[in-house]
Amino acid sequence: MRSRWVPAVIFGVVLLALWWILTASGIISAAFLPSPYDAVARMVSGLRAGYLADATRITLVEALAGCVFAAVIGVPFGYAIAKWRLFGRTVQPYLAAAQAVPAVAIAPLLTIWVGYGKTAIIVLCTIMVVFPVIISTAVGVRHINHDILGAARLDGASGFTLVRYMELPLAAPSILAGLRTGFTLSITGAVVGEMVIGGNGLGMQLMSAQGAGDVKGMFATIILLALCAMVIYLALLLIENHANYLIRDARP
Repeated sequence: MRSRWVPAVIFGVVLLALWWILTASGIISAAFLPSPYDAVARMVSGLRAGYLADATRITLVEALAGCVFAAVIGVPFGYAIAKWRLFGRTVQPYLAAAQAVPAVAIAPLLTIWVGYGKTAIIVLCTIMVVFPVIISTAVGVRHINHDILGAARLDGASGFTLVRYMELPLAAPSILAGLRTGFTLSITGAVVGEMVIGGNGLGMQLMSAQGAGDVKGMFATIILLALCAMVIYLALLLIENHANYLIRDARP
């Protein structure tokens, strides 16, 4: 299991080495690309000072809230698409069309409809995440092992009991895969929302550093965003793998 991460680690080391070579050799000026050490040092300094830690907490809360609302909306919606073909054929083209609209175009409209602040950012995150959750839920429900469901029905399971204790747990790996992809999109949505709508998270820190011409500050914020996304992605991947093992053990 550990060996599966070796290629990713090697690729990361290669990228860091290339970054260091470009800056240490002077091929790219530090005014445009700070060294890895300088960028990480600025990030650590900002975390210790507190302003980056507070901004990270705000952005993650917004992203998490968007994911929760997307799950509450998307899982039932995806289940309905999987179970009722007419409903699926009716709404899926419009879902695809809505997903094609960029977040930057939606954010200004939200300031008119919802107003400025955290609520509008959470709504933007929800919009960005709900589509992958809907699709992953629909795919997961459609590919449930019918033999397992048939055995559950013979044991008397039906209706909401069947959905709660059989169908949704069996579709959980697919749903979690959608949430895993969606959370990274939610972080992007939170950052875009803060940059367009306003806020106190990492998006605003990025804007402040850009306005001041602080390249090190910009890279420090970007690295912190990347680290947050990676940690959350890996955590959800571990949960998803655990759900897969449980389903394999449950198969007849």
